[in-house]
Amino acid sequence: MTDRIAAAGPVPPPVCPVRTGATGVVGSRGTVPMYGPDFAADPHAAYERMRTVHGPIAPVELSPGVYGSLVTSYQLGLEVLRDTERFAKDPRGWRAVHDGTVQQDSPVAPMMMYRPNALFCDGEAHARLRGAITDSLDRVDPHALSEYVERSAETLIDAFASRGEADLLIEYASVLPLLVFNQLFGALAADGPKLVETMMKLFDSGEEAAQANEDLLRWISGLVASKRQQPSADVTSWLIAHPSQLADDELMQQIILLMAAGTDPQQNLIANALRLLLSDDRFAGELSGGSMPVEDAIDEVLWNDPPMANYGTRFPRYDCDVAGVRLRKGEPVLISYAAANHEAAIASDRRSGNRAHLAWSAGAHRCPAERPARVIATVAIERLLDRLPDMELAVPVEQLTWRTGPFHRALASLPVRFPAQLATHAEPFAASAPESARFDENPGDTPWKPVPSSSIPPAETSSERQPESPQAAKRRLLSFLTAWWRGQ
Repeated sequence: MTDRIAAAGPVPPPVCPVRTGATGVVGSRGTVPMYGPDFAADPHAAYERMRTVHGPIAPVELSPGVYGSLVTSYQLGLEVLRDTERFAKDPRGWRAVHDGTVQQDSPVAPMMMYRPNALFCDGEAHARLRGAITDSLDRVDPHALSEYVERSAETLIDAFASRGEADLLIEYASVLPLLVFNQLFGALAADGPKLVETMMKLFDSGEEAAQANEDLLRWISGLVASKRQQPSADVTSWLIAHPSQLADDELMQQIILLMAAGTDPQQNLIANALRLLLSDDRFAGELSGGSMPVEDAIDEVLWNDPPMANYGTRFPRYDCDVAGVRLRKGEPVLISYAAANHEAAIASDRRSGNRAHLAWSAGAHRCPAERPARVIATVAIERLLDRLPDMELAVPVEQLTWRTGPFHRALASLPVRFPAQLATHAEPFAASAPESARFDENPGDTPWKPVPSSSIPPAETSSERQPESPQAAKRRLLSFLTAWWRGQ
Protein backbone atom coordinates (compact mmCIF):
# COMPACT_ATOMS: atom_id res chain seq x y z
CA MET A 1 0.00 0.00 0.00
CA THR A 2 2.72 2.31 -0.99
CA ASP A 3 0.93 5.63 -1.02
CA ARG A 4 0.05 5.17 2.60
CA ILE A 5 3.35 4.05 4.05
CA ALA A 6 6.33 6.19 4.68
CA ALA A 7 9.66 5.24 5.99
CA ALA A 8 12.29 7.49 7.42
CA GLY A 9 13.09 4.42 9.49
CA PRO A 10 12.81 0.85 8.30
CA VAL A 11 9.14 0.52 9.15
CA PRO A 12 6.20 2.80 9.83
CA PRO A 13 6.68 4.90 12.94
CA PRO A 14 5.36 4.36 16.40
CA VAL A 15 2.06 6.04 16.96
CA CYS A 16 2.12 9.61 18.17
CA PRO A 17 2.28 10.24 21.91
CA VAL A 18 -1.11 10.44 23.53
CA ARG A 19 -2.15 13.96 24.27
CA THR A 20 -5.62 14.87 25.42
CA GLY A 21 -7.56 16.99 22.97
CA ALA A 22 -11.28 16.79 22.52
CA THR A 23 -12.53 16.01 19.05
CA GLY A 24 -13.39 19.22 17.27
CA VAL A 25 -11.56 21.46 19.73
CA VAL A 26 -9.45 24.04 17.93
CA GLY A 27 -5.74 23.71 18.67
CA SER A 28 -2.97 26.24 18.28
CA ARG A 29 -3.00 28.32 15.08
CA GLY A 30 -6.72 27.58 14.79
CA THR A 31 -5.95 24.02 13.68
CA VAL A 32 -7.78 20.79 14.44
CA PRO A 33 -5.58 18.35 16.41
CA MET A 34 -5.37 14.88 14.86
CA TYR A 35 -3.80 13.04 17.78
CA GLY A 36 -4.98 11.83 21.16
CA PRO A 37 -7.70 9.37 22.18
CA ASP A 38 -10.65 11.62 21.36
CA PHE A 39 -9.74 12.00 17.70
CA ALA A 40 -8.99 8.27 17.51
CA ALA A 41 -12.35 7.39 19.08
CA ASP A 42 -14.46 9.35 16.56
CA PRO A 43 -12.45 10.79 13.65
CA HIS A 44 -15.52 11.19 11.45
CA ALA A 45 -16.90 13.77 13.89
CA ALA A 46 -13.67 15.73 13.47
CA TYR A 47 -13.83 15.44 9.68
CA GLU A 48 -17.40 16.73 9.67
CA ARG A 49 -16.43 19.69 11.81
CA MET A 50 -13.52 20.45 9.48
CA ARG A 51 -15.84 20.48 6.48
CA THR A 52 -18.36 22.68 8.27
CA VAL A 53 -15.85 25.23 9.51
CA HIS A 54 -13.15 25.18 6.84
CA GLY A 55 -14.63 23.64 3.70
CA PRO A 56 -12.76 20.99 1.68
CA ILE A 57 -9.31 21.89 3.06
CA ALA A 58 -8.73 22.24 6.79
CA PRO A 59 -5.69 23.39 8.80
CA VAL A 60 -4.60 20.54 11.09
CA GLU A 61 -2.00 19.74 13.71
CA LEU A 62 -0.57 16.29 13.08
CA SER A 63 1.35 16.20 16.35
CA PRO A 64 2.32 18.98 18.75
CA GLY A 65 3.92 21.72 16.66
CA VAL A 66 3.62 19.90 13.31
CA TYR A 67 1.11 21.56 10.99
CA GLY A 68 -0.38 20.84 7.60
CA SER A 69 -3.57 20.92 5.56
CA LEU A 70 -6.05 18.05 5.28
CA VAL A 71 -8.22 17.53 2.18
CA THR A 72 -11.62 16.12 3.16
CA SER A 73 -13.30 16.28 -0.27
CA TYR A 74 -13.41 13.29 -2.61
CA GLN A 75 -13.10 15.25 -5.85
CA LEU A 76 -10.44 17.58 -4.48
CA GLY A 77 -8.54 14.60 -3.09
CA LEU A 78 -8.48 13.03 -6.54
CA GLU A 79 -7.30 16.33 -8.02
CA VAL A 80 -4.38 16.68 -5.63
CA LEU A 81 -3.32 13.03 -5.89
CA ARG A 82 -3.23 13.21 -9.68
CA ASP A 83 -1.66 16.68 -10.02
CA THR A 84 2.07 16.09 -10.37
CA GLU A 85 2.66 19.57 -11.81
CA ARG A 86 1.70 21.46 -8.64
CA PHE A 87 2.34 18.81 -6.01
CA ALA A 88 5.46 16.76 -5.28
CA LYS A 89 5.67 13.49 -3.36
CA ASP A 90 9.32 14.09 -2.48
CA PRO A 91 9.33 15.68 1.02
CA ARG A 92 12.83 17.16 0.85
CA GLY A 93 11.28 20.56 0.24
CA TRP A 94 9.30 20.45 3.51
CA ARG A 95 9.53 24.05 4.75
CA ALA A 96 9.22 23.29 8.47
CA VAL A 97 12.17 20.90 8.34
CA HIS A 98 14.39 23.44 6.63
CA ASP A 99 13.58 26.21 9.14
CA GLY A 100 14.03 23.86 12.11
CA THR A 101 10.39 23.90 13.23
CA VAL A 102 10.09 20.13 12.74
CA GLN A 103 12.96 18.09 14.14
CA GLN A 104 14.14 14.67 13.02
CA ASP A 105 12.88 13.15 16.27
CA SER A 106 9.30 14.35 15.72
CA PRO A 107 6.91 11.42 16.21
CA VAL A 108 5.43 11.95 12.73
CA ALA A 109 8.80 12.36 10.99
CA PRO A 110 9.24 8.64 10.13
CA MET A 111 5.96 8.75 8.18
CA MET A 112 6.82 11.94 6.32
CA MET A 113 10.60 12.28 5.93
CA TYR A 114 12.43 11.31 2.75
CA ARG A 115 13.75 7.86 1.98
CA PRO A 116 15.08 6.78 -1.44
CA ASN A 117 12.20 4.47 -2.23
CA ALA A 118 9.28 4.54 -4.65
CA LEU A 119 7.01 6.27 -2.15
CA PHE A 120 9.09 9.43 -1.86
CA CYS A 121 10.25 9.90 -5.44
CA ASP A 122 8.76 11.67 -8.43
CA GLY A 123 9.19 11.45 -12.17
CA GLU A 124 11.69 9.06 -13.70
CA ALA A 125 13.14 7.97 -10.35
CA HIS A 126 9.70 6.98 -9.14
CA ALA A 127 8.86 5.18 -12.39
CA ARG A 128 12.06 3.13 -12.21
CA LEU A 129 11.62 2.03 -8.60
CA ARG A 130 7.89 1.48 -8.86
CA GLY A 131 8.39 -0.55 -12.03
CA ALA A 132 10.65 -2.96 -10.18
CA ILE A 133 8.11 -3.32 -7.37
CA THR A 134 5.08 -3.71 -9.62
CA ASP A 135 6.72 -6.21 -11.96
CA SER A 136 7.92 -8.32 -9.02
CA LEU A 137 4.55 -8.34 -7.25
CA ASP A 138 2.82 -9.24 -10.51
CA ARG A 139 4.81 -12.49 -10.54
CA VAL A 140 3.24 -13.66 -7.28
CA ASP A 141 0.88 -16.54 -7.99
CA PRO A 142 -2.44 -15.59 -6.30
CA HIS A 143 -3.40 -19.26 -5.89
CA ALA A 144 -0.12 -20.14 -4.17
CA LEU A 145 -0.47 -17.01 -2.02
CA SER A 146 -4.00 -17.98 -1.05
CA GLU A 147 -2.86 -21.49 -0.10
CA TYR A 148 -0.04 -20.18 2.05
CA VAL A 149 -2.30 -17.67 3.83
CA GLU A 150 -4.80 -20.45 4.54
CA ARG A 151 -2.20 -22.77 6.03
CA SER A 152 -0.66 -20.00 8.10
CA ALA A 153 -4.12 -19.01 9.31
CA GLU A 154 -4.84 -22.58 10.38
CA THR A 155 -1.66 -22.66 12.43
CA LEU A 156 -2.43 -19.38 14.20
CA ILE A 157 -6.01 -20.44 14.91
CA ASP A 158 -4.73 -23.72 16.39
CA ALA A 159 -2.74 -21.66 18.88
CA PHE A 160 -5.88 -20.32 20.57
CA ALA A 161 -8.81 -22.47 19.38
CA SER A 162 -8.91 -24.64 22.51
CA ARG A 163 -8.97 -21.63 24.85
CA GLY A 164 -12.34 -20.32 23.70
CA GLU A 165 -11.07 -16.76 23.64
CA ALA A 166 -8.42 -14.70 21.90
CA ASP A 167 -7.26 -11.22 21.06
CA LEU A 168 -7.50 -11.40 17.29
CA LEU A 169 -5.35 -8.32 16.84
CA ILE A 170 -2.36 -9.61 18.80
CA GLU A 171 -2.73 -13.31 18.05
CA TYR A 172 -3.92 -13.26 14.48
CA ALA A 173 -4.18 -10.05 12.43
CA SER A 174 -0.78 -8.68 13.46
CA VAL A 175 1.12 -11.93 12.90
CA LEU A 176 -0.34 -13.37 9.72
CA PRO A 177 1.00 -10.60 7.41
CA LEU A 178 4.50 -11.18 8.79
CA LEU A 179 4.31 -14.90 8.11
CA VAL A 180 3.24 -14.15 4.56
CA PHE A 181 6.03 -11.60 4.13
CA ASN A 182 8.57 -14.14 5.33
CA GLN A 183 7.42 -16.57 2.64
CA LEU A 184 6.95 -14.10 -0.22
CA PHE A 185 10.43 -12.67 0.16
CA GLY A 186 12.15 -16.02 0.44
CA ALA A 187 13.53 -15.57 3.94
CA LEU A 188 14.92 -18.43 5.97
CA ALA A 189 11.87 -20.06 7.46
CA ALA A 190 13.52 -20.41 10.88
CA ASP A 191 13.76 -16.61 11.01
CA GLY A 192 9.98 -16.30 11.14
CA PRO A 193 9.53 -16.08 14.93
CA LYS A 194 12.38 -13.59 15.27
CA LEU A 195 10.97 -11.46 12.48
CA VAL A 196 7.59 -11.38 14.21
CA GLU A 197 9.23 -10.44 17.51
CA THR A 198 11.38 -7.74 15.90
CA MET A 199 8.45 -6.09 14.16
CA MET A 200 6.41 -6.16 17.36
CA LYS A 201 9.22 -4.34 19.19
CA LEU A 202 9.43 -1.72 16.48
CA PHE A 203 5.71 -0.99 16.50
CA ASP A 204 5.62 -0.98 20.31
CA SER A 205 8.26 1.81 20.21
CA GLY A 206 9.69 0.83 23.56
CA GLU A 207 13.22 0.60 24.91
CA GLU A 208 14.04 -2.28 22.56
CA ALA A 209 12.96 -0.46 19.37
CA ALA A 210 16.41 0.88 18.49
CA GLN A 211 18.02 -2.55 18.70
CA ALA A 212 15.13 -4.05 16.76
CA ASN A 213 15.71 -1.45 14.07
CA GLU A 214 19.35 -2.50 13.76
CA ASP A 215 18.38 -6.17 13.72
CA LEU A 216 15.92 -5.61 10.89
CA LEU A 217 18.38 -3.64 8.77
CA ARG A 218 21.02 -6.34 9.25
CA TRP A 219 18.49 -9.03 8.39
CA ILE A 220 17.39 -7.34 5.15
CA SER A 221 21.01 -6.77 4.18
CA GLY A 222 21.71 -10.47 4.70
CA LEU A 223 18.60 -11.43 2.77
CA VAL A 224 19.69 -9.36 -0.24
CA ALA A 225 23.24 -10.77 -0.11
CA SER A 226 21.93 -14.33 0.12
CA LYS A 227 19.53 -13.92 -2.80
CA ARG A 228 22.25 -12.45 -5.00
CA GLN A 229 24.21 -15.66 -4.45
CA GLN A 230 21.29 -18.07 -4.59
CA PRO A 231 18.16 -16.63 -6.25
CA SER A 232 14.86 -18.48 -6.15
CA ALA A 233 11.18 -17.88 -6.92
CA ASP A 234 10.53 -15.03 -4.49
CA VAL A 235 10.02 -11.27 -4.56
CA THR A 236 13.56 -10.51 -3.36
CA SER A 237 15.11 -12.51 -6.21
CA TRP A 238 12.75 -10.93 -8.75
CA LEU A 239 13.68 -7.44 -7.55
CA ILE A 240 17.36 -8.33 -7.94
CA ALA A 241 16.84 -9.69 -11.44
CA HIS A 242 14.70 -6.77 -12.61
CA PRO A 243 16.03 -4.84 -15.65
CA SER A 244 16.18 -1.66 -13.53
CA GLN A 245 19.32 -3.18 -11.92
CA LEU A 246 18.73 -1.92 -8.39
CA ALA A 247 21.81 -1.51 -6.23
CA ASP A 248 21.88 -3.20 -2.82
CA ASP A 249 20.90 -0.05 -0.94
CA GLU A 250 18.00 0.49 -3.37
CA LEU A 251 16.89 -3.10 -2.91
CA MET A 252 16.90 -2.69 0.85
CA GLN A 253 14.85 0.48 0.65
CA GLN A 254 12.18 -1.09 -1.56
CA ILE A 255 11.98 -4.19 0.67
CA ILE A 256 11.61 -1.96 3.73
CA LEU A 257 8.83 -0.06 1.99
CA LEU A 258 7.01 -3.24 1.03
CA MET A 259 7.42 -4.65 4.51
CA ALA A 260 5.99 -1.49 6.04
CA ALA A 261 3.14 -1.48 3.55
CA GLY A 262 2.36 -5.15 4.10
CA THR A 263 2.30 -5.29 7.87
CA ASP A 264 0.52 -2.57 9.86
CA PRO A 265 -1.99 -1.53 7.16
CA GLN A 266 -2.72 -5.17 6.33
CA GLN A 267 -3.22 -5.90 10.02
CA ASN A 268 -5.63 -2.98 10.28
CA LEU A 269 -7.59 -4.11 7.23
CA ILE A 270 -8.06 -7.61 8.65
CA ALA A 271 -8.93 -6.41 12.15
CA ASN A 272 -11.28 -3.62 11.02
CA ALA A 273 -13.15 -6.01 8.73
CA LEU A 274 -13.48 -8.59 11.51
CA ARG A 275 -14.85 -5.92 13.84
CA LEU A 276 -17.46 -5.01 11.23
CA LEU A 277 -18.43 -8.62 10.54
CA LEU A 278 -18.85 -9.32 14.26
CA SER A 279 -20.76 -6.16 15.18
CA ASP A 280 -22.77 -4.89 12.21
CA ASP A 281 -26.20 -6.51 11.79
CA ARG A 282 -25.87 -6.25 8.02
CA PHE A 283 -23.05 -8.80 8.22
CA ALA A 284 -23.15 -10.48 11.63
CA GLY A 285 -26.65 -11.86 11.09
CA GLU A 286 -25.51 -13.80 8.03
CA LEU A 287 -22.46 -15.53 9.50
CA SER A 288 -24.22 -18.34 11.31
CA GLY A 289 -26.14 -19.21 8.15
CA GLY A 290 -22.95 -19.99 6.30
CA SER A 291 -23.04 -16.87 4.15
CA MET A 292 -19.90 -14.89 4.84
CA PRO A 293 -19.89 -11.67 2.84
CA VAL A 294 -16.22 -11.04 3.47
CA GLU A 295 -15.55 -9.14 0.25
CA ASP A 296 -18.46 -6.80 1.04
CA ALA A 297 -17.12 -6.22 4.54
CA ILE A 298 -13.64 -5.44 3.22
CA ASP A 299 -15.06 -2.92 0.77
CA GLU A 300 -17.17 -1.36 3.53
CA VAL A 301 -14.03 -0.94 5.64
CA LEU A 302 -12.12 0.54 2.72
CA TRP A 303 -14.94 3.06 2.29
CA ASN A 304 -15.47 4.08 5.92
CA ASP A 305 -12.50 2.97 8.02
CA PRO A 306 -9.55 2.49 5.63
CA PRO A 307 -6.41 1.16 7.34
CA MET A 308 -4.51 4.34 6.53
CA ALA A 309 -7.18 6.97 7.01
CA ASN A 310 -5.14 10.11 6.36
CA TYR A 311 -2.05 10.10 4.21
CA GLY A 312 -1.20 10.63 0.54
CA THR A 313 1.12 13.42 1.65
CA ARG A 314 2.01 15.99 -1.00
CA PHE A 315 4.10 19.17 -0.96
CA PRO A 316 3.19 22.16 -3.16
CA ARG A 317 6.01 22.94 -5.58
CA TYR A 318 5.08 26.64 -5.40
CA ASP A 319 2.52 28.86 -3.68
CA CYS A 320 -0.89 28.10 -5.18
CA ASP A 321 -4.61 28.58 -4.56
CA VAL A 322 -6.65 25.40 -4.19
CA ALA A 323 -10.40 25.50 -3.46
CA GLY A 324 -10.03 29.06 -2.23
CA VAL A 325 -7.19 28.23 0.16
CA ARG A 326 -3.65 29.56 -0.26
CA LEU A 327 -1.20 26.68 0.02
CA ARG A 328 2.41 27.67 0.54
CA LYS A 329 5.33 25.98 -1.12
CA GLY A 330 6.73 23.13 0.95
CA GLU A 331 3.90 22.92 3.50
CA PRO A 332 2.42 19.40 3.71
CA VAL A 333 -1.00 18.61 2.28
CA LEU A 334 -2.54 15.29 3.31
CA ILE A 335 -5.53 13.50 1.83
CA SER A 336 -8.12 12.14 4.24
CA TYR A 337 -9.11 8.95 2.48
CA ALA A 338 -11.65 8.28 5.23
CA ALA A 339 -13.28 11.73 5.06
CA ALA A 340 -13.27 11.81 1.25
CA ASN A 341 -14.75 8.32 1.02
CA HIS A 342 -17.42 9.17 3.55
CA GLU A 343 -18.41 12.24 1.56
CA ALA A 344 -18.80 10.07 -1.53
CA ALA A 345 -20.68 7.45 0.50
CA ILE A 346 -23.18 10.03 1.69
CA ALA A 347 -23.85 11.03 -1.92
CA SER A 348 -24.72 7.44 -2.86
CA ASP A 349 -25.97 4.57 -0.69
CA ARG A 350 -25.39 2.01 -3.44
CA ARG A 351 -21.82 0.88 -2.68
CA SER A 352 -22.17 -2.87 -3.21
CA GLY A 353 -19.43 -3.80 -5.64
CA ASN A 354 -18.32 -0.17 -5.91
CA ARG A 355 -14.56 0.13 -5.42
CA ALA A 356 -14.15 3.77 -6.40
CA HIS A 357 -12.96 4.64 -2.89
CA LEU A 358 -9.57 6.26 -2.30
CA ALA A 359 -8.29 3.70 0.21
CA TRP A 360 -5.63 2.56 -2.27
CA SER A 361 -4.90 6.20 -3.20
CA ALA A 362 -4.96 7.39 -6.82
CA GLY A 363 -2.69 8.69 -9.53
CA ALA A 364 0.95 7.76 -10.06
CA HIS A 365 1.34 6.55 -6.46
CA ARG A 366 -1.74 4.34 -6.31
CA CYS A 367 -0.95 1.26 -4.28
CA PRO A 368 0.57 -1.48 -6.48
CA ALA A 369 -0.17 -4.22 -3.92
CA GLU A 370 -3.97 -4.05 -3.95
CA ARG A 371 -4.43 -7.54 -5.41
CA PRO A 372 -2.22 -9.47 -2.93
CA ALA A 373 -3.51 -7.33 -0.05
CA ARG A 374 -7.10 -8.28 -0.83
CA VAL A 375 -6.17 -11.96 -1.21
CA ILE A 376 -4.44 -12.02 2.17
CA ALA A 377 -7.27 -10.24 3.99
CA THR A 378 -10.05 -12.23 2.34
CA VAL A 379 -8.50 -15.65 2.95
CA ALA A 380 -7.47 -14.78 6.51
CA ILE A 381 -10.98 -13.67 7.44
CA GLU A 382 -12.81 -16.48 5.64
CA ARG A 383 -10.61 -19.14 7.24
CA LEU A 384 -11.14 -17.72 10.71
CA LEU A 385 -14.92 -17.50 10.33
CA ASP A 386 -15.04 -20.99 8.87
CA ARG A 387 -13.13 -22.44 11.82
CA LEU A 388 -14.94 -20.40 14.48
CA PRO A 389 -18.42 -19.64 13.08
CA ASP A 390 -19.93 -18.89 16.51
CA MET A 391 -17.29 -16.31 17.42
CA GLU A 392 -18.47 -13.06 19.00
CA LEU A 393 -16.93 -9.94 20.44
CA ALA A 394 -15.95 -10.30 24.10
CA VAL A 395 -16.85 -6.65 24.81
CA PRO A 396 -19.47 -4.30 23.35
CA VAL A 397 -18.23 -2.82 20.11
CA GLU A 398 -18.35 0.70 21.53
CA GLN A 399 -15.82 -0.33 24.19
CA LEU A 400 -13.16 -1.26 21.66
CA THR A 401 -10.30 1.21 21.72
CA TRP A 402 -8.33 2.67 18.84
CA ARG A 403 -4.65 3.46 18.61
CA THR A 404 -3.87 7.15 18.59
CA GLY A 405 -2.14 8.87 15.71
CA PRO A 406 -3.10 11.02 12.72
CA PHE A 407 -2.48 8.58 9.89
CA HIS A 408 -4.07 5.20 10.57
CA ARG A 409 -7.38 3.71 11.66
CA ALA A 410 -6.13 0.94 13.91
CA LEU A 411 -7.69 -1.01 16.75
CA ALA A 412 -5.69 -1.43 19.94
CA SER A 413 -7.20 -4.88 20.56
CA LEU A 414 -9.98 -7.15 19.31
CA PRO A 415 -11.02 -9.58 22.08
CA VAL A 416 -13.40 -12.37 21.08
CA ARG A 417 -14.88 -15.52 22.58
CA PHE A 418 -16.16 -18.71 20.98
CA PRO A 419 -16.88 -22.35 21.83
CA ALA A 420 -13.52 -23.98 22.44
CA GLN A 421 -12.44 -26.61 19.95
CA LEU A 422 -9.52 -28.92 19.40
CA ALA A 423 -6.75 -27.81 17.11
CA THR A 424 -7.07 -29.28 13.63
CA HIS A 425 -3.32 -29.64 13.20
CA ALA A 426 -3.66 -28.89 9.52
CA GLU A 427 -0.33 -29.24 7.81
CA PRO A 428 1.06 -25.72 7.70
CA PHE A 429 4.41 -24.89 6.20
CA ALA A 430 7.32 -25.43 8.54
CA ALA A 431 11.04 -25.32 8.08
CA SER A 432 13.57 -28.05 8.22
CA ALA A 433 16.04 -25.50 9.52
CA PRO A 434 19.30 -26.33 11.27
CA GLU A 435 19.44 -25.43 14.94
CA SER A 436 22.36 -23.12 14.14
CA ALA A 437 20.20 -20.85 11.97
CA ARG A 438 20.20 -17.39 13.50
CA PHE A 439 18.37 -14.18 12.72
CA ASP A 440 21.64 -12.25 12.51
CA GLU A 441 23.14 -14.58 9.93
CA ASN A 442 22.58 -14.32 6.20
CA PRO A 443 19.24 -16.04 5.49
CA GLY A 444 19.04 -18.53 2.68
CA ASP A 445 16.55 -20.83 1.10
CA THR A 446 15.20 -23.63 3.23
CA PRO A 447 12.75 -26.26 1.99
CA TRP A 448 9.31 -26.32 3.51
CA LYS A 449 7.66 -29.46 4.85
CA PRO A 450 4.59 -30.27 6.93
CA VAL A 451 5.14 -30.13 10.66
CA PRO A 452 4.05 -33.22 12.63
CA SER A 453 0.94 -32.76 14.74
CA SER A 454 2.84 -33.88 17.82
CA SER A 455 5.18 -30.91 17.53
CA ILE A 456 2.44 -28.37 18.21
CA PRO A 457 2.14 -27.72 21.93
CA PRO A 458 -1.35 -27.96 23.42
CA ALA A 459 -2.94 -24.71 24.54
CA GLU A 460 -4.36 -24.21 28.00
CA THR A 461 -8.08 -24.61 28.40
CA SER A 462 -10.15 -21.53 29.13
CA SER A 463 -10.79 -22.65 32.72
CA GLU A 464 -7.06 -23.08 33.39
CA ARG A 465 -6.01 -19.82 31.84
CA GLN A 466 -5.65 -16.68 33.93
CA PRO A 467 -6.16 -13.23 32.40
CA GLU A 468 -3.01 -12.18 30.61
CA SER A 469 -1.54 -8.93 29.44
CA PRO A 470 -0.94 -8.12 25.76
CA GLN A 471 2.78 -8.64 26.41
CA ALA A 472 2.13 -12.11 27.83
CA ALA A 473 -0.06 -12.96 24.84
CA LYS A 474 2.76 -11.93 22.50
CA ARG A 475 5.29 -14.04 24.41
CA ARG A 476 3.01 -17.07 24.32
CA LEU A 477 2.37 -16.61 20.60
CA LEU A 478 6.07 -16.27 19.84
CA SER A 479 6.81 -19.41 21.85
CA PHE A 480 4.18 -21.30 19.85
CA LEU A 481 5.54 -20.03 16.52
CA THR A 482 9.10 -20.93 17.45
CA ALA A 483 8.07 -24.49 18.31
CA TRP A 484 6.07 -24.72 15.11
CA TRP A 485 8.88 -23.56 12.83
CA ARG A 486 11.59 -25.65 14.45
CA GLY A 487 9.43 -28.74 14.66
CA GLN A 488 10.21 -29.25 18.33
